[in-house]
Amino acid sequence: MDPRIHIITLGVADLARSYKFYHQGLGFPTNGTPEDGIIFFQTGGVRLALYPADRLAEDVSPDFPAGRSRFPGITLAHNTRVKADVDKILARAVELGGALEKPAADTFWGGYSGYFSDPDGYLWEVAYADSWEFHPDGSLVV
Repeated sequence: MDPRIHIITLGVADLARSYKFYHQGLGFPTNGTPEDGIIFFQTGGVRLALYPADRLAEDVSPDFPAGRSRFPGITLAHNTRVKADVDKILARAVELGGALEKPAADTFWGGYSGYFSDPDGYLWEVAYADSWEFHPDGSLVV
């Protein structure tokens, strides 16, 4: 298996609400709409998909439970090139119906980050570090 991740799919309670949050609010580009039943966002490299949570669980197995705990055991991250963008993005997510889970602050690893959760409770870290470099396509050099 090639070490690649092509799509991350989030099971959501309300596809239209999540579309509005990610596309119309945060500006994630897509040609899809909630009427398509699944929405794919074009991001640098990996695609982010939204799909109804009950249908995603059913896709795994007809009797797979759709519920999850408050902490899903995964976080998504958006890394910025400018420190001030961390606070701007966190504030924008809250304006759109997300929740501020951790205000931005200096970190033990030398960066600056905070967390928001989207309307379905998925956790996003928004982070900045002076030491980060980005490829021309915007992907993080690691």
